[in-house]
Amino acid sequence: MDGGIADWIARRAERRPHATAVVDVATGARHDYAALDRRVSARAAALAGLGVGAGTRVALLGENSAAYLEWLFGAARIGAVAVPVNHRLAPAEVAHVLRDSGATVLVGSVAFEALAKGALDELDTPPVLVALGAEPGDGTVAAHPAAGDDPCVIMYTSGTTGVPKGAVLTHDNMLWNAINMVTAGAGVSGTDVTIAAAPLFHIGALGLSALPLLYAGGTVVVVPSFDPAAFADLMAAEGVTTQFLVPAMWAALTRLPSLPPMPALRWAISGGAPCPVTVIEHFTGLGWTFTEGFGMTELSPAALFLDAADVLTHAGSVGRPFLHVDARLVSSTGEDVAVGEVGELVLRGPTVFAGYWNRPEATAEVMRDGWFHSGDLGVRDAEGFVTLVDRKKDMIITGGENVYPVEVEQVLHRHPAIADVAVVGIGDAQWGETVLAVVVASDDIDPDEVIAFARERIAHFKAPRRVEVVGELPRNATGKLLKRVLREQFAGQAEAVRR
Repeated sequence: MDGGIADWIARRAERRPHATAVVDVATGARHDYAALDRRVSARAAALAGLGVGAGTRVALLGENSAAYLEWLFGAARIGAVAVPVNHRLAPAEVAHVLRDSGATVLVGSVAFEALAKGALDELDTPPVLVALGAEPGDGTVAAHPAAGDDPCVIMYTSGTTGVPKGAVLTHDNMLWNAINMVTAGAGVSGTDVTIAAAPLFHIGALGLSALPLLYAGGTVVVVPSFDPAAFADLMAAEGVTTQFLVPAMWAALTRLPSLPPMPALRWAISGGAPCPVTVIEHFTGLGWTFTEGFGMTELSPAALFLDAADVLTHAGSVGRPFLHVDARLVSSTGEDVAVGEVGELVLRGPTVFAGYWNRPEATAEVMRDGWFHSGDLGVRDAEGFVTLVDRKKDMIITGGENVYPVEVEQVLHRHPAIADVAVVGIGDAQWGETVLAVVVASDDIDPDEVIAFARERIAHFKAPRRVEVVGELPRNATGKLLKRVLREQFAGQAEAVRR
């Protein structure tokens, strides 16, 4: 499809010009596809006036807004490459993304003006700073006939370990990811409405909320931040039909006293991290069609999906591959493991990224024989349903036994006084590693009782030997636990160990 993702908007403007495309909650603006197409053209013309052309990188630094999407599609319309930037980074970290990507333009919002200027001050040749929220003019520019394998977006990994790398996603990656979402479960169509609540600099919000809905001709409601009570009311008011959130967001909704009626909601999906079974049970108990999936930035992101019909019978699983994804579980030597055995999840298909920006060694490390090596460990059953047990780097080896933190976390989530939990391995002279549970308590809690609770439900070697109580767990902007921070924080503090 010549024109890449920007062509989606142009074609929708021809076919259903008056269908609502984007609703901007912060400004109250509601743009139909004809208006969105004009605004995208104006953004593209503004970028072209700054010398932006095919292959030029354009960085985006701002909260979720209609304008954010306009600039992203505007860049695509002239063949430029959008670089969404995490606005929770420090100035030096933003500067790294700008430097590493070679962005020549930074489109930044007023809310993050200080962050943008701080980052630009770190650079010898800073990009041109453009106001993200400024109203577009009336300019137009000829569309660039983008090829499917042309870079569309460079999404920087969250950087939970080491320096963030830029995953290059092509126009075809985005197209096939959208097709996967259209064909998954209850599907996505032009009558659907969703809210882009997770940050659009994250592939989850962009690849599961915004782009598939706009490809299908549906409506995307954008909010600058997530407030659980306001979000629930907005879902009801806008008639949301399909919704993606990360587990931490879904969990926040479970803590509300009540939820407004949502008769339009057809299905919800959790992704980005393992969803506590208790959260899934909460929403299925309300009669919702609540599903779970697994994806990665490098997969654009859709990889595995648990269909609504299988949510209760395969609770805890992330399902089977999307229609246009192949998946295997392999041993360290690359051979398929048997049913019930732990192996690394490897994937291939048209959604697999083009590689890490200017990092051929890092790309070669994860792309082997046409398969992307995810670094996630899982098991599959006889029907092909995959249950993730943990990241390879997070697996704990204690006394020669393998412990998968996710399994322990799912057990501890059921403790009535535990609101949140993370399990990590800490160096131990006797056992090599010891199992540490870091918990957020909703009530008074006794560490010894937590250990006893776990030992009643799983093998003793899997149960935590140590429990720490904290006010909150460290998470990045997408809700993922920063287990590295916990390992660093509690390493060597052996006085809290319970034997």
